[in-house]
Amino acid sequence: AESHGAGIRGTVRVTASDVVGVEVLPPIIAQLQQMHPDLKVELVLTNRVQDLLKREADIAVRMTQPKQELLIARRVGVVKLGLHAHTRYLQQYGTPTSLADLAQHALIGFDEETAYVRAAAKSFPIWNRDAFAVRTDSDLAQLALIRAGSGIGICQVALAARNPDLVHLLPGSFPLELETWLTMHEDLRNSPRCKATFDVLLQGLQAYMGS
Repeated sequence: AESHGAGIRGTVRVTASDVVGVEVLPPIIAQLQQMHPDLKVELVLTNRVQDLLKREADIAVRMTQPKQELLIARRVGVVKLGLHAHTRYLQQYGTPTSLADLAQHALIGFDEETAYVRAAAKSFPIWNRDAFAVRTDSDLAQLALIRAGSGIGICQVALAARNPDLVHLLPGSFPLELETWLTMHEDLRNSPRCKATFDVLLQGLQAYMGS
């Protein structure tokens, strides 16, 4: 009854990665609350792909195309990734002018390999665990380390652009992209709360990505 009742009210559960949930979604959710004050939002932050078919969440922001059937999936656009460093770090250690120069710098990277990391390493062999001065599997921690001037790391280009002290390095030599999808169970297509949330999230994410 709460899911399919009249009006935009009730609870909707949204899941996203840590970085998207902390850095991208809050202003979009604030807009959603202004538009629909009777709507309650549960925001679940995890890099694990939650199963919408098992109703672990109503709506998911995913960085891979969903393979499951019975899901409504909309391609939002592409998140561009790039190498970034704080001006404070570059003033002290210099600015790399080639990928080979990265070997002389403090790099911020992963601790445990993932399928995406292994795929990226094939194109950029210099980006390997042994080369990193700081290792963490938390994307939020990597972003914080870049902002603190700890070294050179990978983050979303649109996020870094918000901080004038972060410099996008070697943009033509290190192009990485993440295809982004917004998904929900097809049984929720007639739920006013889910449809309203889906539409606002889609518009907000497209604006963020410049889609």
